[in-house]
Amino acid sequence: MTANKTDRQTKLGIIGAGLMGHALAQLFAAQGHAVALYDNNQSMLDSAPDRIRNNFKIFIELDLAKPEDVERSLGLISLCTSLREAAQDSEIIIEAASEKLALKQKIFSEIEDYVGPETLLCTNTSAISISQIAEPLKRKERLVGTHFWNPPHIVPCVEVIRSKYTSDEAFETAYDFMKRAGKKPVKVLKDAPGFLGNRMQHALWREAMSLVQAGIASPEDIDAVVKFGFGLRMPFLGPLETADLAGLDLTHDVHLYLFPFLENAVTPLPILEDKLRDGKLGVKSLEGFHQWSREEVERVIRARDLVLLKIAKLVSG
Repeated sequence: MTANKTDRQTKLGIIGAGLMGHALAQLFAAQGHAVALYDNNQSMLDSAPDRIRNNFKIFIELDLAKPEDVERSLGLISLCTSLREAAQDSEIIIEAASEKLALKQKIFSEIEDYVGPETLLCTNTSAISISQIAEPLKRKERLVGTHFWNPPHIVPCVEVIRSKYTSDEAFETAYDFMKRAGKKPVKVLKDAPGFLGNRMQHALWREAMSLVQAGIASPEDIDAVVKFGFGLRMPFLGPLETADLAGLDLTHDVHLYLFPFLENAVTPLPILEDKLRDGKLGVKSLEGFHQWSREEVERVIRARDLVLLKIAKLVSG
């Protein structure tokens, strides 16, 4: 996220000021767009400016933004206490509410009463079917999935997902807007559960948890082999590029031998269920597969953001 403006400024309504929503408001305001940010939780809404100021610190540290960009961006963000206020006059609505189908359907059904026929509707769901979210709408064809990755003001990729109802115009408009806003959009041509990234990510997580469950390696060593092994090349080479470089004949031979041994469970693994039962929820409870302290969580998040920004700059530059 830099302070460079796109070629045309757009009025956006962001629904939800939580983890994703406040950062989306920051992202687009930094591009010079006017943003109406809504949340029905007043404390969440009131804290958004301070969270945005905090997000900017690492950009300023890396000379990717200037101190004056912070208040300039905040000046383009209006905090709204009603859905109507956030939706009215917005050309694009991005919903970033909790991952509950009924809630998302209710939000969009209400929004339809407040917006004009040309308003583009986007949902930031990470897994829920876009077609299902669209079902109650009068104009289903204008709803598009726009799955941002956390933290959205740093990670460039946006999955732009076509539902079975989405029109070509809405799909291309969403894709083009994300591209003009400096993101790296990808087109998901069919509304598949988990879209692209989460299907691949959760397949990896399932295998990692299975390895711990079978006593093959510790969580520390499993994480290390990703961070210091094949994960190092991922910012520059995707899985299919890597397969091509290795040779598809070799890939085929490995698959013939390895696939029968890979985890193929269709429900969450017992090791995960056991941790939930014991209240070991990860950083929320300071224990999951690893032990955490509040200081360690803050250190890891700061280091993550710093590295991600440097990688994003290298890859795009």
